[in-house]
Amino acid sequence: MTTSPSLPRIIALFPGQGSQRVGMGKELADASPIARDLFRRADDALEFSLSTLCFEGPSEELTRTEYAQPAILTVSTICFEMLRGQVAFDLVAAAGHSLGEYSALVATGALDFEDAVRIVHRRGTYMQSAVPAGIGKMAAILGKELSAIEEARARVTCGVIEVANDNSPGQIVVSGDAAAVDELLQLMAPVKSVELPVSAPFHCSLMQPAAEQLRADIEKLSLRDPASPIIANVTAEPTQSAVQIKELLYRQVCGTVRWVESMQRARALIDNEMGPDTSWIEFGFGTTLAGLMKRIDSTIKPLGTQTIADITAVTTRLSAEGVSATAPAA
Repeated sequence: MTTSPSLPRIIALFPGQGSQRVGMGKELADASPIARDLFRRADDALEFSLSTLCFEGPSEELTRTEYAQPAILTVSTICFEMLRGQVAFDLVAAAGHSLGEYSALVATGALDFEDAVRIVHRRGTYMQSAVPAGIGKMAAILGKELSAIEEARARVTCGVIEVANDNSPGQIVVSGDAAAVDELLQLMAPVKSVELPVSAPFHCSLMQPAAEQLRADIEKLSLRDPASPIIANVTAEPTQSAVQIKELLYRQVCGTVRWVESMQRARALIDNEMGPDTSWIEFGFGTTLAGLMKRIDSTIKPLGTQTIADITAVTTRLSAEGVSATAPAA
């Protein structure tokens, strides 16, 4: 007796800002017409050479928010489409870290690639200009629980200070006025922390001007219901409603990226509804999300796709899973 034909199941993870590096996507573009076409489409949509910036830099330009965001989205989409061009799979859910949520929308068919590239470029521009340089700051606090940070945050006496990213146990990012971030770190001393090399205090209420500018663009987007659930940053819950997603994208600019809860919700969704044999795959340059997952749930080991060798390895694994799903039962 044979089982019913079944595609290998995956959950797709998409990284956010910070994963950019000069040279990103070049190996893929050299080898794949899919990659070259998507870089061309991005260049055309933006009316400047994003591909040259990705391949050649300079690094200080690529790191700027308005360039980093479309660059990361483009390379993430390339990795996803290259894999989809080599092996059929069932995308059962998707999640993206901050900016990565837009990559997830493209992957699930909710948002056209060109529209996504243009809106994240504008999103980055709005975020870059929302707060004057030097006014804000972001810092990653290491080795402390969220409850301890919230307790100290309540005692800060100057300015805005909010939790921007709950990335993993022992890695929580705070954002706000530079003086308020400094005061929080003093209140928690001795504490291990890393000031983030970013140009603005993202994911806090200081970004409200950027959120309002972006809202007008979001309302004009041609957004469809995604074909697969997207686990949203600000709710850590799955959604397949285009109407709801527009509101969530607006809220995301100032809201906390609830990544720990999002990954826990994804795990529950898969275990309860999709089956434990679902593969977790990180689409894009680097392995940032795989690193966070080690601390969230060490039993999950997301596969990477940043090189040709990575994509070939994932293709081989998914192909084998597809064969296994349709093999004769013992």
